[in-house]
Formats: sequence, C-alpha cells, structure tokens
Amino acid sequence: MTDAITQPVLVVIDSLDTAAELLGAASEIGTPVALTASEEIAGQLGELGAAKVLVASLPDDVLGIPLTDATVAAITATNPAAILFANNVEGRDVAARVAVREKRALLTDVTAVRRDDQGVITDHSVFGGNYLTVGAATHSAPVVTVRPGAVDTQATPQAAEVETLAVELSGRRAATVVSRAEVTDESARPPLRTADRVVTGGAATGSAEQFEELVGGLADALGAAVGATRVAVDNGYISNDHQVGQTGVLVSPQLYIALGVSGAIQHLVGMQTADTIVAVNTDADSPIFEVADFGVVGDIFEIVPQLIAAINERKA
Repeated sequence: MTDAITQPVLVVIDSLDTAAELLGAASEIGTPVALTASEEIAGQLGELGAAKVLVASLPDDVLGIPLTDATVAAITATNPAAILFANNVEGRDVAARVAVREKRALLTDVTAVRRDDQGVITDHSVFGGNYLTVGAATHSAPVVTVRPGAVDTQATPQAAEVETLAVELSGRRAATVVSRAEVTDESARPPLRTADRVVTGGAATGSAEQFEELVGGLADALGAAVGATRVAVDNGYISNDHQVGQTGVLVSPQLYIALGVSGAIQHLVGMQTADTIVAVNTDADSPIFEVADFGVVGDIFEIVPQLIAAINERKA
C-alpha cells in the first residue's frame, strides 16, 4: 500500500469553507493535490494539507463547464487515485460532468473515505441515518463528493508547490452569468454550514415573526446558527440560504436543535450526522424523534421561551 499512499488524490476546491475537510479526506487515501480557480486562496491550501496546488485561470461568467474542463486537465496531469469535490450545488454539478466525460464511477454524499488493495472505499449514511452503505470503485479512480462536516481528519500542513494549470476550454454549452448582486450579511450569527450549534425551525413556527422570536431567540442565546426546513423557507419565514436538507445546506454540528420540525427524509439527510440532536414537537410520532438523542413532546410556543429565559438567566 506504500505506492497507494503516495499516489495523488485530486481535490477540487471552490472555497476555504470545505477545503480543510476535503484535503483531510484526501490524505486518508493518498497525497492531496488541490485544484482551484481562485488565486486568492491558493497560497493557503498548503497550510491545510495540500502537497501541490494547481491554479486554473477560468472565466467567471460561465457556470460548470470551465471548472469541468480544468478538472479533466488536472486528471490528465496528475493521474490521481480519486477526484474529490464538496457535496454542494456546484460540487455535485461539476462532479457529475467529470464522471460522464471521463467515464468514471461517481460516489456521492460520502461520509468517510478509505482505501484497500482493491481500490477506494466510501461510506454513505442513507434513509435518515438509519443505514450505512458502502461503495467501492475497483476499476478506476472514482469521482467522489464528500458531505460537508462529515470528515474530521486534518491533513498535515505542507510547503505546497503552486503551479499554473493550462486549461483548454471546450466551449460546450453552459449557463452564463447575466448579472450579479452583492448581498451583505450583517448578522452576528455564525455561518450555518460551519457552526458548532444550529437551531432549526419548521412550519410549526407559524410566521416569519414567530420564527425569528423562537428560533432566532434560542440561537442567539446559545450562540448558534439559524436553520430552517424547506416548508419554512417556502412559507417565507426566512431566506433559502438557511434551508437545511438535501436541496439546501448540509450541516454536521456538535448540537442540532429542531423546533417544530417533523423530520422529512430530505431534511434528515442534511443534519443526521450532528453529534447531538434535540427535537421539540407536539407529535410524538414525528420521524424527527427517530434520529433525536433527546426528544420533547410539547408546544414550542410554551417550551422555547422558558428555555431562552433559563439560558439567559444562567449567562447573567
């Protein structure tokens, strides 16, 4: 396995938010080689464990295709044991394109990655975390998307060599950026994706005002990020960047508190790897209680204000 440990593992990085865990996952199966289109973060990737950093200069007004072209070029240049992406919107998009173009296996939403004599092995948490499945790619280097927050391994910091990667753009049809608008987030709350504590509200909160009062109030008392179910977002209680679930943000905090959340499978996929899950719901048969470590059957409008008051009293 000595040769396997030194074989490059290509890690496609679009932001620092997921860089450390992707490079950590790569270090489990080989030598991490980072690919990024951002010169701003290239110099920091060695500190996070990249042995080499490939920087591709790509147009920023075309979605998906240029990064796919760059990844294919990087595969040719490095002959990696695997190609890792974050399991987010862009990562899933580009990973699928690369897998099809390169005719490689695609292993998605992975919670752990390792290697044996036959190839790359991946773990997948499915059906609301009730089952663990194992995937294996034994015939070629697979394309893998790693669930954000699922991997704790930290790669050893490196004095990374930074190289420019020459990319021949394919010119394939792609969506283009027509306009951009700057969104200023003035919230003092921690970012949802990387927060250690998350408080999430569901449809039972009833309105945007009550959502902020209950979910936001408890989050502020705990120094937590605010999450929401898809129904809460669709009802206009909070913006969609707070949505936790299969089509939203995937989180893996130390503490996850679900208020008035029933526990649809699409939501459970996004939070089931949290260390401790606490649920409050009036319906004792809600699926959320099947994954919760602590469950309270009760009215969030009665319980949460008392909890906020008790926490603030202890902090005083």
